[in-house]
Amino acid sequence: MNAQLQPTGSAYFIAKETEKPERHTLSVLVDNEPGVLARVIGLFSGRGYNIESLTVSETEHERHLSRITIVTSGTRHVLEQIKNQLERIVPVHRVVDLTVRAGELSNGSPLERELALVKVTGKGDDRVEALRLADAFRAKVIDANVEHFIFEITGKGSKIDQFIAIMKPLGLSEVCRTGVAAMNRGPQGM
Repeated sequence: MNAQLQPTGSAYFIAKETEKPERHTLSVLVDNEPGVLARVIGLFSGRGYNIESLTVSETEHERHLSRITIVTSGTRHVLEQIKNQLERIVPVHRVVDLTVRAGELSNGSPLERELALVKVTGKGDDRVEALRLADAFRAKVIDANVEHFIFEITGKGSKIDQFIAIMKPLGLSEVCRTGVAAMNRGPQGM
């Protein structure tokens, strides 16, 4: 078999070459127990799927359930395969493709937000400009001294990307991002 045509072990090999990868947000409801996250991540890494963003937290304390939000890209076939494989993992209760659900509900896209902590060091005019721009982006100062600011900013990933880009020439020294938290509009739950 020609080296170029050998399967790679990834579902991307199966997909039609004409299909463009789509970005989707998946919400996975799981039991909050040791090893569940490792099993979910293992599914992705073992098949060559990429995770662009991952967040996880317990959302129903009484029932010991956690919600994992995963942003990934792939063709429709690959995304369906990911969803089906996630549903077969034993402690997984439900998998919802929020992007598909938003389309079905005619809501456009799911609501996605991210939080970032951004440290900017600088003096003089750069400090004043950093404060002015942070105010324009509605970023909060959560720590400050004479050498630096740490800003907290919440919003769409694109807003955070833009804020980080603007802060680079003003003395950006460190960034920490949470990853995407997402939910569909409307009265329906997950």
